[in-house]
Amino acid sequence: MTEKTTADNKPAVFITEIPVQPRDIDLNGHVHHSIYLDYFLAARFDQMDRCYKMSMEDILKMGFTMVARKYELEYKTPLLLNDTAVVKTWVMKIGKVHVDIGFIIESKKSGVVAVRGGARFVLIDIRIKKPVPIPLNIKEKYSVTEASRGNSKNKE
Repeated sequence: MTEKTTADNKPAVFITEIPVQPRDIDLNGHVHHSIYLDYFLAARFDQMDRCYKMSMEDILKMGFTMVARKYELEYKTPLLLNDTAVVKTWVMKIGKVHVDIGFIIESKKSGVVAVRGGARFVLIDIRIKKPVPIPLNIKEKYSVTEASRGNSKNKE
């Protein structure tokens, strides 16, 4: 059963801008499909630290790591050189051992969606190299809603 999204529980959306570089362009003259995943991951690392105030380094210091379990990308329209990828991400769901992240990558020039996607990351205990339940302190940091965002320290 899907939980109804209201203004109170709508996940906070965070934004990172990444300029398209010449090295990102493929033989067809647009951003290569694999680069969009790089943009997403760069935005997540930026936002974990800047917006959620719990970086990947912090998670590693706690003895955990986040491992990608699944990615889904739907390509809509290409990004071109001299544009900027506007990467918007949000936490869709926090499960027992995983977190699902949604994302959209838009062209800053046109505002058009280039890619829409999602990812599932599993929390791994570095010592035993197995999935473990996500601790409450991590769940709390990543459970930012649009409503709570205005009253929290997790602003962009």
